Amino acid sequence: MVVDKKYCMSSFLMFRTIADDTKCFKEGMTPQIFRGRGTNDRKAIHNSGQLEEYLKTRVEQAVADRKMALALSGGIDSAILAKFMPKGSIAYTFKCVVPGVDVVDETSAAARYAKECGLDHRIVEVYWEDFEKYAPILMAHKGMPIHSIEVQIYRAALQAKADGIDGLIFGESADSLYGGLDGLFSKEWLVGDFVDRYSYVKPYQALKDSEMVCKPYYDYIADGYIDVHKFLSKFFFKESVGSYINALDAAGISRVLPYVETYLAEPLDYERIRRGENKYLIREIFQRLYPEFTIPKKTPMPRPMNEWFQDWEGPIRQEFWPHCTDHMTGDQKWLVWCLEKFLNMLDEA
Repeated sequence: MVVDKKYCMSSFLMFRTIADDTKCFKEGMTPQIFRGRGTNDRKAIHNSGQLEEYLKTRVEQAVADRKMALALSGGIDSAILAKFMPKGSIAYTFKCVVPGVDVVDETSAAARYAKECGLDHRIVEVYWEDFEKYAPILMAHKGMPIHSIEVQIYRAALQAKADGIDGLIFGESADSLYGGLDGLFSKEWLVGDFVDRYSYVKPYQALKDSEMVCKPYYDYIADGYIDVHKFLSKFFFKESVGSYINALDAAGISRVLPYVETYLAEPLDYERIRRGENKYLIREIFQRLYPEFTIPKKTPMPRPMNEWFQDWEGPIRQEFWPHCTDHMTGDQKWLVWCLEKFLNMLDEA
């Protein structure tokens, strides 16, 4: 491993991961980075019927000899998996709580799916104090700062273990593999425009000594434009899955990610997505399984970062520009906050 603190800080702010898996923050600290699985080890999917059959078979295999629970959101990806869970199985839904403030809450929508499928629906409440408590554990396990969803996943995994559950099933990666991030498919992206659109925090906005890590974008250029589907289904896919793996491994609980075990073997229909049918194969499955339900609007896993970071004054370490977070969103502030906490951990190690 090559120690390159500037690169690692910059890459984390841009991508929530260290893009070059040969580099690390500190000697002896190897980042736990998910490197993906080749297509030879994943199921090729040509149509929605084939995907539905694979998901059904995979869930049935998972629950055959272990006590598994489902992570159930208010979206369609996990709702599909709910249809294949045995009656009476536990389904957990995360609920971030900000006392005295109404924030995005998926529990009502998830409860409808759980009732329809005969599942034992349970809420896992997550507070800011959980982020303060568990983020250091997860960063130490990962060898780098973390994505904010990891705290919620870890919190749910701890609850599942306490409930006697052997493993959790997630609907992760349907978005990155099957065209769910419709905002990124809204047009053809020139390289520079996509770098500006996708990079979570541009390193020079926060760090005194930084670099733009652009190779992950350049790997997916076609005639000056970004191949968005390849970028998401290969690079973003690995970053996202890695967050689940780290949180669940740190908690010591097994996992099943059925969508991750597949890939789209047909060209993605960009025009269909632009007409309003993002994740069109998965929509077809949902409509077959839930004919009386309306497909909900896509929302990310709720994390009330704007509320939690409303009064944060920003980082104080010498690596950061003063007031660099004054105009950042809550999600951007999380990345800076988390990076600063991780750097403090390195100093204390």
